[in-house]
Amino acid sequence: MTTRLKIASAQLNPTVGDLEGNIALAKEAFERAKADGADILVLPEQLIIGYPAEDLVLKPAAVEDCRSLAEDFAKLTKDGPAVVFNLPWADGAHLYNAALFMRGGEITDARYKHHLPNYGVFDEARIFTRGPLPDPIEFKGVMIGLPICEDLWQEGVASHLRARGAEIMISPNGSPWRRTALSERTEALGDKVHTSGLPLIYVNQVGGQDELVFDGSSFSMSAAGAIVQSLKSFVPDYDVSVWEKEGGKWVCKKAKIEAQLTGYEADWRATCLGLGDYVNKNGFKQVVLGMSGGIDSAMAATIAVDALGKDRVWCVMMPTKYTSSDSLEDAKACAQRLGCRYDVIAIKPAIDAFDEMLDPLFDGTTPDTTEENIQSRSRALTLMALSNKFGPMLLTTGNKSEMAVGYATLYGDMSGGYNPLKDLYKTEVFALAEWRNAHTPDDLLGGDAPIPRRIITKPPSAELREDQKDSDSLPEYDVLDDILRGLIDYEWPVEALLERGHKPKDIARIQNLLYIAEYKRRQAPPGVKIGIKNFGRDRRYPITNRYRDAVPQIEP
Repeated sequence: MTTRLKIASAQLNPTVGDLEGNIALAKEAFERAKADGADILVLPEQLIIGYPAEDLVLKPAAVEDCRSLAEDFAKLTKDGPAVVFNLPWADGAHLYNAALFMRGGEITDARYKHHLPNYGVFDEARIFTRGPLPDPIEFKGVMIGLPICEDLWQEGVASHLRARGAEIMISPNGSPWRRTALSERTEALGDKVHTSGLPLIYVNQVGGQDELVFDGSSFSMSAAGAIVQSLKSFVPDYDVSVWEKEGGKWVCKKAKIEAQLTGYEADWRATCLGLGDYVNKNGFKQVVLGMSGGIDSAMAATIAVDALGKDRVWCVMMPTKYTSSDSLEDAKACAQRLGCRYDVIAIKPAIDAFDEMLDPLFDGTTPDTTEENIQSRSRALTLMALSNKFGPMLLTTGNKSEMAVGYATLYGDMSGGYNPLKDLYKTEVFALAEWRNAHTPDDLLGGDAPIPRRIITKPPSAELREDQKDSDSLPEYDVLDDILRGLIDYEWPVEALLERGHKPKDIARIQNLLYIAEYKRRQAPPGVKIGIKNFGRDRRYPITNRYRDAVPQIEP
């Protein structure tokens, strides 16, 4: 029986469906672990196919290909190290989320995920079969538990492993980022570790996948629940921890401790990683976006340059007669600070053509949002023409507050392939802009203070009519966002919002706008999840929906 283990944690960034590419990442990590003399290499959850692969794992050919590649990979382990390898695994008529243990050139053990998450962004219970409570496996005389991600968030698995003689737990994970991720992991997993008395090696994947981003932030815990190892956040990382058995318990003797990110920097990194991986993994060479001179487009452009570099970002200002000179100056100044391409295309000819075309039918009517939306859709048509002709993916720039209340034009400013601001409320957009102007981490590519001060301080406006301001149609954003957080993120009853001092008429109006805009959000492009509940994967309300919380009609 060994009393010393060297365990390599490989925090990798897979691409869903790129089986050969993902295996190449695993092989690179294996060679590094072998060179470092590791006893065990731990890979993230579902690395070979990528996580979450959703219904791709219901494709028999994909599952068979995963198995074949895994069996070939196992041959590498003939002379060590052993490998914890997670994948979709067919066993008879059942499909499991399985952790394989490879050693001596073969697959010697398989343990199946017991708790299948079926809430929030997860729906594993629909595609996988629940496995039995997993028993430990034996390696060099050491009893090792292999709980998979959710198995450590729920009761039962850690205590079962301890009861069955486990001495240490190794857990492959696909845990997506949200602002509360680090504290939730530390609290939930630390409780299981402390209660069971089993040390934990936790290896999480990193990278963007559609509307999710994975921060990595892998770590290890002592038997008492203290952090003894931590890997970086939002980048691939690797470390070998050294464990020795003392007094009947495994103790970490050597491992690196990296600062793991929280707060505004974590939010910013998540948006950059989500956008960058979406663009790169889908094969786009460049992005294009409408640059209005407002805060949202400036933020989207800055995120894009930080993630992709200035040469891959194209900003286009499309003025109308309502575009102010300040907006023209600010849009140009922001693009110049970022160093990206900037063009001006006046859309007055397109608007005039639509006015002439529709005049026989619109004659005698009063201009309203119809004419405003024609402007927005003319811009979308222009940007999509550039996208089609030259190949860049169109970014849309609406924030979560606008998406919530439908303050966006379908087939207009909502057009695009990806929205980096989709899960950021307007007040959060302002706060992040302030943070980014004050901070320039070394690996962000957008330079110092990229957003001109006036863009942050001037009143937000769509500039679709004379002297228009967002506050003409909506409450001030601090009021609006507080109501929206209550209705969306926390599902608070009306009484809770009234207690926070909000007016009944505001609550009733915002609630109604939220519900009737559902059909727009169903047609909105994807965007990275940042908060605790995003539109799309988290919040799934019906489009046809007459329910409304009753709101008292008496003003407070």
